[in-house]
Formats: sequence, C-alpha cells, structure tokens
Amino acid sequence: MDLNIGRNVIRNSSGVLKVQGKEQLVLELGPEGTELLLTMDLYDSTGAHFAHVRRNVWAFNQEDRFELTIHQGYQSLFAPPPSLTLIDTHTHETVLEALVTDKQTVHILQGKLCAHTGEVLEITPHFWRLAGCAATFGTVNDVRGGPVEIG
Repeated sequence: MDLNIGRNVIRNSSGVLKVQGKEQLVLELGPEGTELLLTMDLYDSTGAHFAHVRRNVWAFNQEDRFELTIHQGYQSLFAPPPSLTLIDTHTHETVLEALVTDKQTVHILQGKLCAHTGEVLEITPHFWRLAGCAATFGTVNDVRGGPVEIG
C-alpha cells in the first residue's frame, strides 16, 4: 500500500506508522476495498495510554474521549471514497483524517496525535512534524513493504 502523509509519498508500505520507535497506527483496506480500517493506540501529552481502536472497533476508550467516524465507499462512479475521521471530543481537534484515493493508496490528510513519549505529531496537508524535529514535506520514499518510521 502507498501512503501519502501530507505531501510526503511513501511507496510499498505495510500500512504501519512507527512513531518514536513504536508501532502506533495501522491503516488497512477492507477485503473489497470499500472500507478503510484503523488500528491505533492513543496517548495523552504525558504518554498515558488513553484508548485503543482495533480495526475500527474500540478495545477501550477512557471517558469516551475519542469519536471515530467511518465512511464506507461503494463501487460506484459517483460514491465518495472510503474514509475515516478520528476526533478528540475534549479538545474537538482532528486526531486523524484519512481517505482512500485509489485501490492501493491511502492519504492521511491531517492529524494531531501524541506519541507514547507524549511528543506531538502534527500532520497537515503539506507536511508532518514531530515536536522538536524539522518538518518533513515533499519526500518520496519506498519502504519495501516495511513500516513508515517517524522520529
């Protein structure tokens, strides 16, 4: 699967994002390509593990802090593509917004999430930036079936 993260293109990824050395997010396409599946660990700014979603189903979500909205795509010319949006209900910020742009490409449009270390990863339509690191934009990488490593 190819991942577009902001303006960065990651070819041949496993769909896994490793943030600060830990697998934190996995994006998968459903069997018929009509659904985008998310598996993700969510942390707060202190690094406390606050929630876990596994293939779009909450394993736990303390204080119902996060809300996941799924839009299934249909195999129709005029239907919108599969997408998902994850919102922090306390701050009303978008934690993650992603959509399928073709059969093997997922575009992460925006996001703001904490790594297990508490550092903030920000994704905009133009770049990704981990707190304390330079912004990454306009890169094209082939990870040969491996994860995308940030930080």
